Amino acid sequence: MTPTATLAEIVRFRLVPGADPAALLSAAKATDAWLAARPGYIRRSLSQGSDAAWSDVVLWSDLATAQAAAAALMADPVAAPFLSLIDPASIDMRHEQVHMTRP
Repeated sequence: MTPTATLAEIVRFRLVPGADPAALLSAAKATDAWLAARPGYIRRSLSQGSDAAWSDVVLWSDLATAQAAAAALMADPVAAPFLSLIDPASIDMRHEQVHMTRP
């Protein structure tokens, strides 16, 4: 049974100059199995706005598991290709309580 999402982790960012969006998508897909194995993980979506900024939205069962996974991901080599394409100065990460989700 899939846990109920109570927390949305929303990370907005821009790519480093010259980065290929297709490379970002490929690198993001390479982290999917890692994320799916984390306790409390529910679902992820990655989107790009008309302003060229990206949003990586991950639904978690709770804040503690989200924070633990974020810390572990930053140190895991599986994330290095993905993180190398992101402009660190552009990162805006926040957590929000989920009030409603639909399939």
